[in-house]
Parts: sequence; structure tokens; C-alpha cells
Amino acid sequence: MSEEILINVTPRETRVAVVENGMLQELHIERGWRRGVVGNIYKGRVQRVMPGMQAAFVDIGLERAAFLHANDVMRAPQANGDGDGESLFPPSGPTLPVNELLRDGQEIVVQVVKDPIGSKGARLTTQISIPSRYLVLLPQSRAVGVSARIEDEAERVRLKTLVSELAAATGGHGYIVRTNAEGQSAEALAEDIAYLQRAWALIERTVGEAKVGSRVYEDLTLPMRAVRDLMRRDVDKVKVDSRDTYEKLCVFAAQYLPAPGPAEQARLVDRIECYTGSRPIFDLYGVEDEIQRALNKEVALKSGGTLVIDQTEAMTTVDVNTGSFLGQRNLEETVFRTNLEAAQAVARQLRLRNLGGIIIIDFIDMADPEHRRQVLRTLEKSLARDHAKTTVYDFSPLGLVEMTRKRTVESLQRQLGESCGACGGRGIVKTVETVTYEIFREIVRAVRQFDADRLLVIASPKVVTAITDEESAAVVELEEFLGKSIRFQSDDQYLQEQFDVVLL
Repeated sequence: MSEEILINVTPRETRVAVVENGMLQELHIERGWRRGVVGNIYKGRVQRVMPGMQAAFVDIGLERAAFLHANDVMRAPQANGDGDGESLFPPSGPTLPVNELLRDGQEIVVQVVKDPIGSKGARLTTQISIPSRYLVLLPQSRAVGVSARIEDEAERVRLKTLVSELAAATGGHGYIVRTNAEGQSAEALAEDIAYLQRAWALIERTVGEAKVGSRVYEDLTLPMRAVRDLMRRDVDKVKVDSRDTYEKLCVFAAQYLPAPGPAEQARLVDRIECYTGSRPIFDLYGVEDEIQRALNKEVALKSGGTLVIDQTEAMTTVDVNTGSFLGQRNLEETVFRTNLEAAQAVARQLRLRNLGGIIIIDFIDMADPEHRRQVLRTLEKSLARDHAKTTVYDFSPLGLVEMTRKRTVESLQRQLGESCGACGGRGIVKTVETVTYEIFREIVRAVRQFDADRLLVIASPKVVTAITDEESAAVVELEEFLGKSIRFQSDDQYLQEQFDVVLL
């Protein structure tokens, strides 16, 4: 499988695209004025403890107070017995009431695990973790875990033993071994641990000097995170269209990322290229067109079938249709082939659109249980390359597949778009006929409430045209009924649903 990472840098926006076999699979966007805060560590103050919610709101210097649930409060050792004062990492337990863990006004060190989304503030945890290329440091733990995606048992044992020995020799902190660590040498892991130890020492120093509401640790910029997190062995190239960013990435890769083993065909730095072509890099790979298509509700399948994706506050629904696909044998075979293709397409669209939370997939009904099993296996296999954690459940009695996908940042649609001003986010606008009759009712209401000789109605040209042409008889009847003169005026600035009734 051919995989490339494309980095497009402009003064106010950076975009990273992951392209597999010529198809866009993931898109990450970071804007200079609105960088994400996931992974950042803050020194905050508890604003209000909410026992009824088993949570607290914490001021960390952002626009909205952040949310900290009792389950995300780490149990840490108590303060020193010699009376040095209270630790900023409060003791906790999974079953203790939140008002026994936290108190109003308490200073606390927290890490953001979910960006502010919509009207919700950021989600916090006191269980600090700092990622690197191959490891994640857990400074408040002594356990060593290995990613479940490393399936070889012998390799899991090797990595756990190796990291445990290195951790014991460097302070005894806990670590999670990431998927990228598979096959890496002891030297590479030791360099990662040394980096993480330095980073944590700096954070501890900064916490002591920082003011409440200030950031004490910030995650890497998007291009560097892309190299750190997305650059696996099967990534052929990282192409960046900014010379300055290219040079920074080369320095970062050479100093921060250990060189691969001798079996690797090329060093990490050699895979990073500076793109200097005249054509924009995203245009060259068709990424811009894919982004535009990813904002549409409907997704066309190669067979002629379609997906219809609806994102709501509560969940995302995906409806599978055969469309123009007629098949060659029988209806069951046609449905099965469409669902197989749809399962792969759904997995790609979830990654590309960064859809998370509860997802309901309405595959076309299949009578054969074996066909259902194959469609479900295809979906799970297609989701295996997804970096976000996913959980897929079996077909429900209604023939729906329920799944969840971990969401930490806004979806692509909400990053690039906003609610429609004409419809208020409903997705539809009232018809001209509906608005016309609303105007008539408002005229009657205004005349009965206020005294006026004449009335002026200002509305969109489409509505005024419909009233003066198709509803002219109704207007005459209304004038006779009210005994008032009514004049209509069109205004191009008015949307279809907007109107004003002015008393003269």
C-alpha cells in the first residue's frame, strides 16, 4: 500500500492530508488564530463543584470553563507528611463523591482531552500523559502497557520488558508503548524516555512558577504532530510546500525521532521532501476536490449506489442506497455487493470527515445471515487503520449497525462550515406560500393591536412577487376586511423567511 502525507502551509492555516493509494483518507486542519488545545496542560482553579453531576467546572484561561468529571480525577499520593502543603494532583478514587475529591477555589493541574465543541467547554483530566514517537509518559503511574494493535505476543513481551527496565532506571514512571514502537531497538526507546523525562521535569518546574489559568505545556504544531504520529513504516513520503516548515521538520525528525533500524530502506529525514512545483500540492493530488465532496451529504459509490450522511447533535446517521446499481444476478446479490462497497466507503468517510460519537449505519436489508457477517467483518477490517478508537456492534433487530468512534476535535463539517443563515441550521427554508400566509396573519395581528391607517410590508422579492401576482385577490379581501391600505415592497437584502410589517 502506497501512503503519503501532504502538508500545505499558508500564513494563517496549515493542512495535513493522508493519501493512501491516491485516495484522501484523513484531513487535519490547524488555523493560527484557533489552534486546538487537546494535549495541552494547564494550571487551573476549580470554579464550581457540581455534586449532582459528579463533576466540576475548572477555569484554565479559555473562553468557557472546562469540564472535569470525577472519574477523570487521578488518585495520587497524599501531600508530604512533613506539612509541605497540598499536592496540585489531588487524591481520588473512582467511587468517591466529587465534593470529596475537589473543592471550590482549589488549584489543580489538568490536561485537555477534548477540544471545546459547539456550546460545550473543553473536557479535562488530571491523569497527565505526554506522547512521544514510540511512548506515552504517565508521570503519575508506574505501570507499563502495550498498545493492543501490536498483536505479536513475543513482541509485546519484549517491548514491555524493555520499557519496564528502562523506566526503572530513569525514575520509575509509567509508560504506554505505542504501535509505532513495534520492532524498534532499545536505543530508540531509551532516547524517547530521555526526551519524556526532560519534558516532564520542565513541566514540574513551570507549574511551580505559573499563574492560575496559564498553559504550562503545549503540544507540538500540526506538521510536527503529523510526523510524530502518522509517519509509520509504510509511509513513503512526507511532502511539504513550505521551505521553512520543511527545514523545521528535518531538524525535528533528526533530533527527536530516533533513526529506524538497519532493515529500514531510508531514514526518516530522507522521506521528507520540500515540494516546489508551480501547481498547489493539494490540487496535484486532487485533495481540494475531495474536501469539497466531503462537505456534501451524499457520497457516490463506484457501483452506482450512494451513502447519505447526516450529522446531528446526538449522533451521525448513514443511509445506504442501491441508487442506479441494478446488479447482474438477483436482488439479494445486488444488495450484498452494494453493502460490501458501502462498508469500506463508510470507514473512509468517518476518517475523512472526522465524525465521532454514536454512529448508526442503515445498510440495505439482507436476508442471508452470512452476508450480514461478511458486511460487518468488512466494516471492522476497513476501520482497522483508523487512528481513532472505534467499537462496532452487531446488526440490531431493525437491521441497523451501531458503532462509536472516539471524538476529540470538531468534525470537518463544523471546522469548515457554520449554520446556514437562511434556514438557521435546519437544512430547509419555509416555502414562499408559508411565508405569505405568515405575513397575512402578522398584518391582522398588527392592525388589532395598533392603530394605523396604512401598512407597508417589506419582504424578499420572491415573496412579494408571489403575493402581488398569485395572492392579489387575497390581498384585496384582506384590505376590505381590515379597512386598511396595504402596500408591498421587495428588498434584495431580505432572505426568503424574513419580512417586516410597518405601520404608517
